[in-house]
Parts: sequence; structure tokens; C-alpha cells
Amino acid sequence: MINRRQVLIGAAVASAGLKAPAVMAQANNEVVVGVLFPMSGPSAQIGIDGRAAVETAVEIANGAHDINLPTAKNAGLAGLNNAKIRLVFADHQGDPQKGRAEAERLITQDKVCAIVGAYHSSVSSTASISCERYETPFVIPDSTSPNLTKRGLKYQFRTTPHDEMFSIAMFDFLDAQRKAGKDVKTVAVFHEDTIFGTDSSKVQIKLAQERGYQVVAQVKYRANSPSLTAEVQQLKSANADVLLPTSYSTDAILLVRTMAELGYKPKNILAQAAGFADQAVYDAVGDKLNGLLSRAAFALDLAAKRPSIATVNNMFKARANRDLNDNTSRQFMAMVVLADAIDRAKSTKGPAIREALAATNIPGDQTIMPWTKCAFDSDGQNQYGDPVLIQYVDKKWVTVFPESVATGKAIWPMNG
Repeated sequence: MINRRQVLIGAAVASAGLKAPAVMAQANNEVVVGVLFPMSGPSAQIGIDGRAAVETAVEIANGAHDINLPTAKNAGLAGLNNAKIRLVFADHQGDPQKGRAEAERLITQDKVCAIVGAYHSSVSSTASISCERYETPFVIPDSTSPNLTKRGLKYQFRTTPHDEMFSIAMFDFLDAQRKAGKDVKTVAVFHEDTIFGTDSSKVQIKLAQERGYQVVAQVKYRANSPSLTAEVQQLKSANADVLLPTSYSTDAILLVRTMAELGYKPKNILAQAAGFADQAVYDAVGDKLNGLLSRAAFALDLAAKRPSIATVNNMFKARANRDLNDNTSRQFMAMVVLADAIDRAKSTKGPAIREALAATNIPGDQTIMPWTKCAFDSDGQNQYGDPVLIQYVDKKWVTVFPESVATGKAIWPMNG
């Protein structure tokens, strides 16, 4: 029960605006965290699976589990007298302005002490500005536009590698194939027109030119387009050695179906994850994607080296009825990193959590990712999120690059 003194304290800090969430959370012995995902619209399944991912992370933080992850051993956050985390979810529907408004609502009405989100880079771009204004940490699990962490924000932190880091790994893989004698000379860049696609394409074209690959097609399309016939015809005519698509889920499904209709079978597809990491895409058109390669931040087949992967996957699967993938693993891990920071901050005040996040130094073996560790630079970017490349073979993912973590060799070309 909240006593009179706590009520008076809560009222006093409420008049100051931004400090009220912290005091009330402590008074109720709970930590309120906002989660901003697309829960409806074209990317709804991403949000639904993301909810299961962060709920799994909170289940671990709130209970006592024999898992080698931060906050797992203790029931609740020890730094806050075993307080439990309570999640409040918001749906941005893939709309940047809706995302901005929902972030502000979570802070001012739901009194969250931090927010995790938001999948779409365009939404993270606007929501993070609201969080900055209210001195509320915003932790990005999955938005990969490189520019997000080049805006001088102090309350934004990104646990995942960004597209420049991912793209370097992709071209390192292409270089390795070329060195092994494979015929890899030309690439076609295919991307949607939001910040995610445009930033990804710029990085890939720059790297292709630097590494000596000819860009025979750069095809930009409108996100959530009703037709991709003209665009696929351009790709088919270019007939590049490697197709590099950057698309969200509904567009990825439409792309693959249109390619089948027009008889276009790329020699190789090397995807920038996103839609091509979503199980919904493989449920719909997986029979046409055997041999597809994707960059990734996670690999389920590394469980032999990181036993916590199997344990966490079982917990997640009990909620979502599917395995962890590139998206959900990152969403899970971001919530773990945030819980660890709140625990070390011993506070639910935004500035204290921000300082704890900035001091994060989690060893790689205390994550479920193939990272060397999680630690943020001055821009709030985790510089140690080592990417991997995975290949879809016989309805499962196989890690094929780099060799140090590979569990199989790449099938190349995918359509020989």
C-alpha cells in the first residue's frame, strides 16, 4: 500500500513533469517499461512476435533462472529491492508520426521509465526524438539505418549492428566467394523508399564500388506497393550475379511471387534481413527461397556454443509457437540489456538509466548473440555486435559465414 508520504512525493514530482514515472514505479515496487512495435498493419506479425520476445526477457528478469544472462539468477531486479518489470505496449502501425505520438503517450500517461522499439527505422527516428525531449532512454533492438546513431542523441542506444556493419559482412562474404573462384562480378540493388531502404542502398552501392563489383541495377520502389512487376522486369533484364534486396515483409512476399510469375530466378539472393528474416515470409513463399542468404545478428544453430540460446528459444517458443529468428532474438536481447541497466542504475529515473546504459559492458557469452560483447560508443551504438550470414536450406537456417562460427558451407550459386 502507498502511504501518505509516498502520495505527497508522487504529487510533488508530478508537478515537475518528467520525474514522476520513476518515483511512482519505485513506490509500487515495479518498473514500467514501454514497448513500441507495429502491432497492426502490414508488419503486424513482427510486433506480435516482438511482444513474445520482450515478454520472454521479462519472464527471465522477474523470475529466478539458471541461465547465463544478466538479471536471470535473481527473482526481480536486485538493485531495486527485487522490483518486477511491467510492460506497456503501444502500436505505431508503421507510421512515423504515430510512433512519435505513442512514445510521448507512453512517457506522459503510462509513466514508463524507458522504451524499447521500434523495428521500422523511420519510426525509431521520430520516437527517439520524443524520448530525448523527456530524458527517457530509448533502446533500439532492430532498426538498422546507420544515420540513427549519428544525430547526437544522448538517450538513444542501439544494441544491434547497423546496415553499414551488416553490409561490410555481406561484401566480405562475396569477396571470400570470389577468392574461392566463384563468378561474382555484378550486383543488383533493390530497396524500398523509406529511411531503411535508402540508407541501406547507399551503403551497398558504395561498398560495391570500393570492392570492384559492377552495380548493374539500382531499383527503388514504393514501400507497400501493390505491384512490383515493372521493378522485377528491370531486375530480370539486369541478370546480376547477386540480388541485394532490402524489403519489409509484405514487400518481400510480393517480390518473390512476382519473380516466380515472371520466371526470374536470381543466381543468388543476399538479403538485408528485415522481411527476409520474418517467418511469415517463409510460411508464404519459402518454397521459392531455398538457398537464400541473409545477413543476421543471430544464429539458432550456435546453441552448441552458447547453451543459453536453446533455453531461451524453448521459453520463447512456448509463447510464440515458433523459433527465435533474427528479429525476435534482437528484441529479446535489447530488453535484457535494458533490464541490466535499470538494475545497475538502482533507479527508474531516466538520467540514471541513461548513465547505466552508457556504462554497459556485457560479455558475449552472457548474451544469446554471436557478439564479442555489448558495449556502447559515445553515439549509443553497440560496436561489438558481430554480424553473421545465414542460409535458408531445407526449411531451416544454417550459419555459413564467417568461418569461425559457420556450421555449414554455403550453397553457391543458389540457382546454378
